[in-house]
Amino acid sequence: MTVLARGWKKHGYALGFGVGIAGGYATMGTIGYEGRLEYSAIGTVVNLAARLCGEASNSQILIAPRIFSKTETQIDVEPVGELTLKGLNRPVPAYNVLAVRPEGSA
Repeated sequence: MTVLARGWKKHGYALGFGVGIAGGYATMGTIGYEGRLEYSAIGTVVNLAARLCGEASNSQILIAPRIFSKTETQIDVEPVGELTLKGLNRPVPAYNVLAVRPEGSA
């Protein structure tokens, strides 16, 4: 995304891109009615990912605890702290991904 943003900047556009990643179960399928159906995912995990994405700054990747626990040997992170996110009952610890470790350096 950084390369694309540089290219667009030359044309006078300022692009930003933040990412939020959560893992878990979601309900997926067609939503809507006969004249307008869309395929989508719904559930708490979808809301969590969207809320983390909304909190992420430009070029930042925020991950939820479940993702951190599955990837902690492969990435370098810094704790962001507990975020109070709309639609979630409790604050959620979040982590800012700093780098992906080279393979075999765990």
